[in-house]
Amino acid sequence: MINYDIGWIHSDRRLSRCFKMNCSNLVRFSIPLFFSVLITGSPSCLAQKPKVSVEKILSVGTQRQLFVNDVLIDNFTGKAALKLHHPIPREIVMLTDQPWEGSYSNYNSIFKDGDIYRMYYRGADRGPRGEFNLSHPMVWCYAESKDGIHWTKPDLGLFEFNGSGKNNIVLATKDFGDFHFTLTDNVSFFKDNNPGVSPDALYKAIADRRKPAWELLAFKSPDGIHWSPLVEKPILTDGTFDTQNTAFWDSDKNEYRIYWRIFINDQRAIRTATSKDFIHWENYSNLQFEDTMYQQLYTNGIIPYYRAPQIYIGFPARYIDRGWSNSMRALPELEERLRRSYTQLRYGTALTESLFMASSDGVRFQRWNEAFLRPGIERPGTWNYGQQYIGWSLVETRSALAGEPNELSLYANESLWEKSSGALRRYTLRLDGFVSVNAPMSGGAVVTRPFRFNGNQLTINFSTSAYGSIRVEVQDLKGRPVPGYAMEDCPPIFGDTIDRPVIWNKRSDADRSNIGVLAGKEIRLKFEIKDGDLYSFQFQNK
Repeated sequence: MINYDIGWIHSDRRLSRCFKMNCSNLVRFSIPLFFSVLITGSPSCLAQKPKVSVEKILSVGTQRQLFVNDVLIDNFTGKAALKLHHPIPREIVMLTDQPWEGSYSNYNSIFKDGDIYRMYYRGADRGPRGEFNLSHPMVWCYAESKDGIHWTKPDLGLFEFNGSGKNNIVLATKDFGDFHFTLTDNVSFFKDNNPGVSPDALYKAIADRRKPAWELLAFKSPDGIHWSPLVEKPILTDGTFDTQNTAFWDSDKNEYRIYWRIFINDQRAIRTATSKDFIHWENYSNLQFEDTMYQQLYTNGIIPYYRAPQIYIGFPARYIDRGWSNSMRALPELEERLRRSYTQLRYGTALTESLFMASSDGVRFQRWNEAFLRPGIERPGTWNYGQQYIGWSLVETRSALAGEPNELSLYANESLWEKSSGALRRYTLRLDGFVSVNAPMSGGAVVTRPFRFNGNQLTINFSTSAYGSIRVEVQDLKGRPVPGYAMEDCPPIFGDTIDRPVIWNKRSDADRSNIGVLAGKEIRLKFEIKDGDLYSFQFQNK
């Protein structure tokens, strides 16, 4: 038996992890498998400050910096700690209530394209008792919006369904000349932002096919509507592709990156690779989740965060079959849950929700074990297998509150397994609002690792109470305040905004926010927080 005892310790001015493992056999903890292991924190496991002889000096330029991983974090003091935030549920934006859509529509792809938002989603319908066999062949559908909230389903006339072309089917089983494509499980769509992309392949998609082994195929389109094979052979065969796989042009690293599902020792895992042409892939790596519990993950939802493209974020769906219990029987729609379990037990007893994870290299991810998007308050259509798969990916939308800055919108499925239709609900989050450095009124601080920057002004995305505050100190490599930029020189900052310049009173009235004299030098930042949250910071040219 393997017993893991893992504690996250914020002490001795260092974000540290400590481990206590008792194993009958030697086990490598960081192998990227996803199975459930019980983890408990141990108060007796004390952290020691790592000894670093030569510390790497990071270069942040003018890129926005988030606290979604610990790349920039050196240490915490007081009661400061990282805090995971959660999306706010909004309205149902779409019902999949057409005969070709059905009750098991999911695996949405959503992105903003100029003045419109595009959405692609699966049209699938379970049998009358929740059987896995579909009541009609799987199709892929298209919707668009001017605001990301109100969606329309255009009549495309591309494919017939029940003898009529009046539908929004954008891709389905089809012969492309000698190339036969059979839609098996999922397709992911995106706009290719590669500056050198061919106009006929401005939009791309990846689709799985089983013939008889799993294959991943690539499609292209000049307009996002009319699709054809990019090449008439699979681009990947090393995997089990029966979940939403993702691919995109990585503008920060000038290459394509792809993520797909694999199995290792019968456990679900995720693999990634890179490419220059989207056809030939190399640098295969299994995702690593160090210092975290193993979990069953269905999707990955990975994308560079558009406001900080050097950071990869992901919204994997977590799966657990909890079996029958009093709590399971107390969940909504027991009769329907029992009905589904007649076909397969897990259809009635499995539950899903979404997590949040982030990475700086696309391979090593820091993942929160606490749910990012829980099933939510019990109501019809919730607490089911397949609920809360977050669509890939997120978009920026206007806030419903006049004068409030734009916010992030995410979309997640619910009401799956219904007899007539499923539903897609929108959720919102403040810009950069995934994780914050948080401290209560008693206060706390975070100190960054050394870095160099460009620009002449430091701005922060933050929120405080009316009584709370944030102050910022610039330090040298030894942790000493830089003259003119000490903590006592920074007046308390309070409010709630996504972009506030930081000032220091000892600077002249003309340039109290000017930090350009330190550009290119090696510095640290210390943020002192009281009853507030710090989401991100950025050096800008003003």
